[in-house]
Amino acid sequence: MTPNPNISRRRFMQAAGAASAGLALGPYWGFGKATVIKPLRRDMGRMHFEATTLGLGGQASLQWTPADVDPVKIILKAFDLGINYFDTSNAYGPSQMNFGKAFRNLHLTPGQTGYDERRRREIFLTSKTMLRWGKGGYAKENLRSFSDGEQSFHAIDDLKRTLTQVFGDGRGAYPSGAYLDMVLIHNLSSMAEVEAVWEGFDKPDPRAENIGTLAALLDYRDGTNRTGLNPKEEKLIRHLGFSGHHSPPVMIEMIQRDEGNVFDGMLVSINANDRQSFNMQYNINPIAVAKGMGVIGMKVFADGAMYRKEPDLEPHTAQHIVRTVGSDSLPSRRLVEYALSTPGIGTVIIGTGQISEDPESCQLQQNLSAAQIAPKGLSATDRVAIEKLASVPKDGKTNYFQLPKQEMTPPRDALAKQEMRAGKRVVSLNWQMAYAGDEPISHYEIWRDHQMVDQVAYQPQTSKKPFEFADAVSDKTAHTYQIATVDAAGHKALTEEIHVVSVA
Repeated sequence: MTPNPNISRRRFMQAAGAASAGLALGPYWGFGKATVIKPLRRDMGRMHFEATTLGLGGQASLQWTPADVDPVKIILKAFDLGINYFDTSNAYGPSQMNFGKAFRNLHLTPGQTGYDERRRREIFLTSKTMLRWGKGGYAKENLRSFSDGEQSFHAIDDLKRTLTQVFGDGRGAYPSGAYLDMVLIHNLSSMAEVEAVWEGFDKPDPRAENIGTLAALLDYRDGTNRTGLNPKEEKLIRHLGFSGHHSPPVMIEMIQRDEGNVFDGMLVSINANDRQSFNMQYNINPIAVAKGMGVIGMKVFADGAMYRKEPDLEPHTAQHIVRTVGSDSLPSRRLVEYALSTPGIGTVIIGTGQISEDPESCQLQQNLSAAQIAPKGLSATDRVAIEKLASVPKDGKTNYFQLPKQEMTPPRDALAKQEMRAGKRVVSLNWQMAYAGDEPISHYEIWRDHQMVDQVAYQPQTSKKPFEFADAVSDKTAHTYQIATVDAAGHKALTEEIHVVSVA
């Protein structure tokens, strides 16, 4: 990639100098090894699948294809390199059709002469829907939803559209034995969307006017017909998940509502400019991991905004596709390593602009080489150094898809109640998790009458059940409580005072 002309040499050298002071650059600062014999894999939580640390993203030239690029060859090369995690979507134009052509070439289509069922089991194919309803929804408020399919009005339309485009004739038919490893409810960004997705989940009723996407997809995962939307009781999905680029509170709501562990996977934006936004890595990843979910990272290069694309919401075209490897000022290798050393991340999906016989200019080979890193393969100092490098292009304002940065919050919805237990006065404090800022949360502090009396270690809040602390008070007088959030850098955020009256 060509260095951004808006970055002065002086600014780059300042950033690079600061970074190199703590970053062991090693022999592959710019490019990686030419060949990866056996790609590293990581376990994807309760999906019990070991995914290669690099997955092939379904966008870039698979969606917006330059005239001189064959997208099918990109998919075939990914297979040849040993990549086993593949991503696409109903919102990605011809991407699913390109996978269909590649799958037929590889004998991965059920019913095809020479179908290789074992090889199909060895890969993981994820598609996505941005449709929020399984049924109805027309009379509801206008929700952000999108599909490239003219006949896709509900999530099951998208599911079957994927199956026909990847495994079938592209016109509606798909063979017996076709399935998707995972379907993600994609790009959730508002609480209204969450409400729509979950509608009818607890008590699915085929007579209901409106049924959300989750209940509908669950029928096709389990081979049931609780919603009345799967009359043949087809079993077409192995796992369900969701994704979001934008709002940590929305993602938290999706996880905490899931009391039955329906969601096995989550796709989130992760890159070296995260701490300049209301980020996912400190707020969402710990909760997903605690729930046993597999976490997939995306936006490693900020949708290309780290390089030549402008950080905006305008649609892509083929001219926006990045077709080179990194830049002199910001090696792509370090951005891949940063994402994969972020706690909780199992694999990252990266779109490919083009491939090449020259290993140094082949995006797939270079990104795969960069992905050969252990979960703790970078020190905290290394990660900070990479963040400094990434903060130079466009002044670090590349993550247009994320909410603006906010400071760490105090514990939310804090309250106190008191009661007598076995003749002793006990004050119970309850609160909901705080939101992290630019550092992970370390612990909570309990303050009584403006003095700290105890600490509570940070735990991911995997449900809506609040945290609780019981304070045994030996006197009968009134007291004032506060609860503080404390992050890894020692910053604190205190709740308002909570007053507890005296007892007789």
